[in-house]
Amino acid sequence: MKSVLKKATLLIGLVVLLGLFVGCTQEDETEPSEEAEGVVSASESDDDDQTLEEGPEGYLRAQGSDTMVNLGQAFAEAYMSEFQGSVAVTGGGSGTGIAALINDDVEIAQASRSFSDEELEEAKNNNVDVHQFVVGQDGLAVYTNENNPIEELTVQQVKDVFTGEITEWSELGWDEGGEISVFSRQSNSGTYVYFNENIMDGEDWAPGAQFMSGSAALVEGISQDLSGIGYSGIGYNVDTVNVANVAIDEDHDYVSPLEADNINDGSYPIARPLYFYTNGVPEGLMLHYLNWVIKSDEAQEQLNATGFYGVGNYEEQNKELYEELDLEY
Repeated sequence: MKSVLKKATLLIGLVVLLGLFVGCTQEDETEPSEEAEGVVSASESDDDDQTLEEGPEGYLRAQGSDTMVNLGQAFAEAYMSEFQGSVAVTGGGSGTGIAALINDDVEIAQASRSFSDEELEEAKNNNVDVHQFVVGQDGLAVYTNENNPIEELTVQQVKDVFTGEITEWSELGWDEGGEISVFSRQSNSGTYVYFNENIMDGEDWAPGAQFMSGSAALVEGISQDLSGIGYSGIGYNVDTVNVANVAIDEDHDYVSPLEADNINDGSYPIARPLYFYTNGVPEGLMLHYLNWVIKSDEAQEQLNATGFYGVGNYEEQNKELYEELDLEY
């Protein structure tokens, strides 16, 4: 009888120990993810840190251009897979990122346009020392529906469409197209500002223009509207839209923004630089990250993968700024 009781006691003890082991294992496997949607940040895993190369530790916040948000997140992910520093990236528009830098709320403003004179003055009044670095280039695309047969437009025709001088597709050679539906970005977008200033000469938008909150939303709207036309970064090109070839005028070639050479040699007339703005001379993690973004092959791969292009002729501008700031390029 005592032998039976002893065996039963041992069996119960083993069951309890097994239950504790399983419970601990399940706790370890169900730790929640710390990454929020739309934000990229470094993992805090000790195992991950052991595989990373040495580099400055710390935390950077980058905010701004909706055109650049996917690119910025790709930069951050690739950098953090290699080095220790943490980089968090959010969008909201170039104006939002610039305002955040002016208020000293972020370390990097990602922008697809330059600071305005008023913004530079506001930054100066806030003791924010703004420096502009070119991190890539964008062929700003004119998108139409995939079933639209119009393949070529001059800059003047593009302007006339978006200012409402041309309202029917028949005026451009497509008799079945009907009335043109104009899609635009919202006014906090650097793409909006660039397009309005450089293509529309600051004129008003066509009556009935639809102002979209993001590049993806704009492209999606055009893909669902046979008569739609809009503009956004070439990185948002998808199969359900066409990208028009654009000429400076009728005496010049119609050029595609899908070819890197057309961006680098300036033959595509709606190309623009993409910027990182910093407060003060970059140092520590900021300088290490900036050097990686501007000069590394890994960053160039991220530019290509997200549909954008390298700094090209802007490399000399970056070198001059490095020299001015007494930094080694």
